[in-house]
Amino acid sequence: MDIENRKGRFVMVNLREKPFNLNEEQLTWVEKTFASLSMEEKIGQLFINLTLERSPKAITRLCREYYIGGVRWQGGTLEEVYEQNRMFQEESKVPVLIAANCEAGGNGAVGEGTMVATGAACGASDTLETVRDMARVGGQEAAAVGCNWMFAPVCDVVQNWRNTIVNTRGFGDNPDTVISCSLAYMEEMKRQGIACAAKHFPGDGTEERDQHLVMGCNDLTCQEWDDSFGKVYKALIDAGVESIMAGHICQPAYSRKFRPELEDKDIMPATMAPELLGDLLRGQLGFNGLIVTDASHMAGLNAAGARRDVVPGVIAAGCDMLLFFNDPAEDIQYMKEGIDRGVLTQERLSDAVHRILGLKAKLGLNRLRFPSKEGLKTVGKPEFHALAAKAAHHTITLVKDTQALLPVNPTLRKRVLLYYLQSAPVSLEDGSDSGKRILIEELEAAGFQVTAEPDYYELEMERPSRLNRYRMMAKHSLEKVKQDYDLCVVAISMKGYAQANNTRVVYSVGHSYEIPWYVHELPTVCVSLNYTNHLIDVPMMKTFINAYAPTREYIHALVEKLTGKSPFTGTYNRLVWCGRWDTKR
Repeated sequence: MDIENRKGRFVMVNLREKPFNLNEEQLTWVEKTFASLSMEEKIGQLFINLTLERSPKAITRLCREYYIGGVRWQGGTLEEVYEQNRMFQEESKVPVLIAANCEAGGNGAVGEGTMVATGAACGASDTLETVRDMARVGGQEAAAVGCNWMFAPVCDVVQNWRNTIVNTRGFGDNPDTVISCSLAYMEEMKRQGIACAAKHFPGDGTEERDQHLVMGCNDLTCQEWDDSFGKVYKALIDAGVESIMAGHICQPAYSRKFRPELEDKDIMPATMAPELLGDLLRGQLGFNGLIVTDASHMAGLNAAGARRDVVPGVIAAGCDMLLFFNDPAEDIQYMKEGIDRGVLTQERLSDAVHRILGLKAKLGLNRLRFPSKEGLKTVGKPEFHALAAKAAHHTITLVKDTQALLPVNPTLRKRVLLYYLQSAPVSLEDGSDSGKRILIEELEAAGFQVTAEPDYYELEMERPSRLNRYRMMAKHSLEKVKQDYDLCVVAISMKGYAQANNTRVVYSVGHSYEIPWYVHELPTVCVSLNYTNHLIDVPMMKTFINAYAPTREYIHALVEKLTGKSPFTGTYNRLVWCGRWDTKR
C-alpha cells in the first residue's frame, strides 16, 4: 500500500467559519491549548477510546498517559456511566469529546434510556415530529450523563433491500426524506448543545455487505452519487453539521475521477482515501468540519493494510480522529512511527488537532461545567415513554392485507396460535427475546387467548436435549389446529450485528414447525418487529405489518391497530417488496 504517494486536496481548517464559527475567546483558547501540548499530547488527541474498564486507575491512565481526545462507552448502568464520564473530564488536561450512538433515542446512551423510534420508523412516520421527539429524548438522556457528541444522524440512503446494516437505522430510500429527517435530528441536538457526526460517508445502503466484516463498496456512478448521497451530504454541510463519520466504504467512481491512474488494487475505503476525503468531501462539497473514522477494529479498515500503516494512514488521508484503540500503547507508537516515516506530516497533524480543539471550543468545553447528578432523573421519565408511544402510533405500517383480515375482533377470533421467530441468543443464559413476553401480555390484555409455541432455544433453556431438534419438526394435526385456534400470529424479531453480511429470516431448526405450513389452515398475520425486508422470505403472508421495534410501546400500538382501535398511518417504501412480484400478492 503506497500511503506516501496517495494525495488529496489539503485545506487547513478555518475555525472562524462554519461549522465552528468560533469567537475570539474560543480561538484564543484553541491556540493557547495547542501551544501547550507536547507531541505525545497532540497524538493522544487523535484517539477516541472505547471504554469498557471503568476503574479510576484505568480512566486516569487513559487521560494522563495516553492523553485521549475522546471517549465512547459500552454498557454500564446510569450511575456508572455518569461517574465514568465525570472522571474523564476531571482527569483530562484537555476536556474530552464524549460520544454516544443515539440513533433511536436515549437507549443508545444508557440501558435505562428510552427507545423512541428507529430511523426506518421515522422515515415511515406521517410527521417530522417523530424524528424530533426521538432526537430530543436521545439528546436529553445523553446530555444527562455528560455526552456532548452524537454519532448520528444515520444519513445513508437505503437503496438495496438486502442491506440490513442500515435497514432500520437509515431514514429510507428517498434522499429528500433522509435530508428532512437528518436536519430535524441535527436541530434538536443543537438545542441540547450536542454536536452531530453524520454517517457513513461516502454512504452505506447500496449493497448488502457489512463493514464490520469486509470493505463496503458504494458502486454508484458520480452522477448517481451526486443525486443521492451527495445531495444529502451537501444539505447537511450547508446546515452546519459539525462532523462526519467516514465509513470503511469505497466509492470507486469518484476515486478514479480524481485519480485516473488508480488500479483496482489501489481502491481504498474512504477512511484511507485522500481523494474522497480531500477532493470530494472537503473540496467539492466544501466541508470544513471534523472527520472521524468508523470503528477501527472493523475488517473493512483492517483489510486495507497492516495496522502499523493504517493508524497513521487514516489521519494522513484526511480523517482527524481515529475511533477506538486496538491497544493504546501500540497504536500511539504506530502513530509516532508514521510521523517519523513522513506518512503523517506535521502540517496534517496540526490541522487535525486544531479541528478537534475547535469542536471542543464550539461545544463550550473551554468553560466546561459537568452536568449535575440531579439530571439523571431525566432518563426514562414517563413523558419520554409517552413520546415513544406517540411515535409508535405514527409509524407502524400496514404493508399489505390482501385477504382483508383486519381489523381482528378478539371476540370472534379469540384463540391465537403464536410463532415468535427470534435471533439465536449469543448465550442460552441470555434468555428468550423479551418482545415475546410483551406480545403475549398485550394480546391477552386485548382479549385474546394466546398459545405460544416454543422455539429450539427455549426448549434448550428449559431442558437441554438432543431430542429437542426433533420435537421442533413435529407438526400438529391440521384438523386439530383448525379446531383449536381462530388466528395465527407470526412475529419476526431478527437482527444481526457483525455476524453475517445480511440478516434474513432464520428458523431455529431446519424443517421445524415454525416454517409457514399454517397460512392456508388459519387466518395469519405476520409482523416484523425489526427489519423491513422480511417479505422476501415469507411472501406467502397475506397480511404483513412493519412494527419496527419489540418494545412495550410499539407492541401495544401494534395490538391496538390489529384490533381496529387505532388506524395505520405509517407509510412504506418500495424496498419492502424486495423487487419481487410474489411479495405483493
